[in-house]
Amino acid sequence: MNQDKEKLIKWIEEHETDLIRFLKKIVQTPSDNPGGDCLPIATKLHQELDELGFDDVSLVPVVEADVKAVGMMSVANVVGRNKFGDGQGPSIVLNAHGDVVPPGLGWSVDPYGGEIIDGKMYGRGVAVSKSDIAAYSYAVLALKQAQVQLTLKGTVDLAFTFDEETGGEIGPKWLLDKGIVKPDLAIAAGFTYAAVNAHNGCLHFEIKTTGKSAHAALPHTGIDAIEATTDILQALYTYRKTLAVKKSAVPGIDHPTLVVGLISGGINTNVVPDECTIRIDRRLIPAEDAVLAEAELYKVVNEAVAHIEGLKVDITKILHADSFGPVPEDAPLIATLAANWKALMHGKGELSINGVPIYADARHFYAAGIPTIMFGVGPRLLEEANGHRADEHIRLEDLLDATKIIACTLYDLLAGKPE
Repeated sequence: MNQDKEKLIKWIEEHETDLIRFLKKIVQTPSDNPGGDCLPIATKLHQELDELGFDDVSLVPVVEADVKAVGMMSVANVVGRNKFGDGQGPSIVLNAHGDVVPPGLGWSVDPYGGEIIDGKMYGRGVAVSKSDIAAYSYAVLALKQAQVQLTLKGTVDLAFTFDEETGGEIGPKWLLDKGIVKPDLAIAAGFTYAAVNAHNGCLHFEIKTTGKSAHAALPHTGIDAIEATTDILQALYTYRKTLAVKKSAVPGIDHPTLVVGLISGGINTNVVPDECTIRIDRRLIPAEDAVLAEAELYKVVNEAVAHIEGLKVDITKILHADSFGPVPEDAPLIATLAANWKALMHGKGELSINGVPIYADARHFYAAGIPTIMFGVGPRLLEEANGHRADEHIRLEDLLDATKIIACTLYDLLAGKPE
């Protein structure tokens, strides 16, 4: 490890208290989505970055009609541009999201308290992915303030967005489409113990059956929408079993999945229900064809109720998120990250490189042809951090380690010395 990297590590260690305080402030700023009122956290983060001394940080508004179209109330993106040397080097973007799922029940602490217990910080969004915002910010700050001797060349853009829970269309995709960020390389939110080079895609569907209401004393005069939906559910669950044989070749990803997550219907206890609606989550492994998967689902649903005369079935696609990767394991970005991970993680072996069954904003950079990796703050598995569950948390040790690894990786890339 050269003297410049030692300076970066020392600087980060000396500013650990500030790093933790920064993270706590953004955890304490609610940013539930759905709900989708995320302008307050974007404004707060912009203010905090400005106070840290970032000299080119902008609060980038999104057209109100676009905000409403994705079901959100308010949002802006936060972009901080950092030029090193003459800027004539790689352009790297660090992207993490600050919107979070609502806290839900079962918390033993205040979900917006940022409470620290036994070396862990608790709070909604602390793992997914506000800790990544903190790690990325302080990694870049270290590069700017640690007085490294070698002249670094290139740019690093902090791109903090607030619509991941609704698909990333007005966050990272919007920034890319508008040319506000034009990266050569991208690092997106992830965990500390793996470089994620692939993730699943996802299709969401709403299926609505419309029958005919009738008095419960004369059910034969109606068309029961809930009964019809039961036939659809049985067909879907049978179809789901066939997905288990479609194995992925990507480590960390098993097979496609299907979940019926919502159901509603009926008028009253004594009325034959004329409507029933369900919503489906269909995960796609990276090798799958989304068009074929959609056609399969339509076929299963329509065949399940083809025998019910007078029933109307409407299938609406709510979301289509493409899969990401796999990025080749020997890609320079992954190799550089892996070398720094091995050097800094004190004999913990090689960095794991694998896929994950979730879907995330990394796919937008990959779709634009940008070499991308997911790496950030957190444990080996999402379950360990209670991501999207009560008592979500991260270990402060991981926060510090990830910040060091990212800073050293950026150093190598900007110094023109990728592994």
